[in-house]
Amino acid sequence: MKYKIVTDSASNIHSIENIPFAYAPLHIMVGDRDFPDDDNLDLAQMEEALSHGGKSGTACPGIGDWLNAFEDAEVVFCVTITSGLSGSCAAARAAKAEYEEQYPLRHVHVIDSLSAGPEMALLIEKLQELICSGLGEKEILDGIREYAHRTGLLFCLKSLRNLANNGRVSPSVAKICEILGIRVVGQASAQGTLEILNKCHGENGSLSRMVKIMSETGFYGGKVRLMHNNNEKAAEKLADLIRKTWDNADVRIAPTLGLCGYYAENGGIMLGFDRPASPRL
Repeated sequence: MKYKIVTDSASNIHSIENIPFAYAPLHIMVGDRDFPDDDNLDLAQMEEALSHGGKSGTACPGIGDWLNAFEDAEVVFCVTITSGLSGSCAAARAAKAEYEEQYPLRHVHVIDSLSAGPEMALLIEKLQELICSGLGEKEILDGIREYAHRTGLLFCLKSLRNLANNGRVSPSVAKICEILGIRVVGQASAQGTLEILNKCHGENGSLSRMVKIMSETGFYGGKVRLMHNNNEKAAEKLADLIRKTWDNADVRIAPTLGLCGYYAENGGIMLGFDRPASPRL
């Protein structure tokens, strides 16, 4: 079968190896300017526009964007940003219905990540692994659904301005954090919304808190995907903390692209991790 992995740009991934792949870009609007989150995005220009303040927001891919991404695949595994924060998943499902009506023998499986960024990246990595192992369509779908129950997303943010301006978190919480210089540590909830867990003074405390939360949720070694917005030093520090705590952790670091960078804001860190299938004895 002709498999294909499709995602939206909230995954922070624009290409993968060995398997047909496409992504549908979200858009960052700053004033009257539209910055599509694709390979042509000039991050420096976007950040410059954002630095002047004013109204900004994001828009999800349309049905046509998803149909273009599905292209001519027989079986599509489509990973979207959480439906709790974006209309991207709903648009993908509408595109699925249209695609399968036009091509009755083809299938599109829309997977609501209930997350964003590095947790979406882990799901895409797992799909690559399952497809390359030669499994059938149903086995791949069962495998990714099981794996999705074992992944998590944490974030550490210095600013909540863009999240608050777009209705993702409370404006009052964002203002208090800005005034007091507090870093917020949070997670993607089981419902796919953003849940603030701790407010920390200082970067070191917030990074240590993230490691503690990972342990409390059952992590004891496995994949960790870190993404940062202009804060590689802190990302490296967090990676070292994780490796010292779990020497079998597979940690990789990447900079945020458009959508993830917009919401993480300058200095922000996002962390995706997977928990083992069996609890530690």
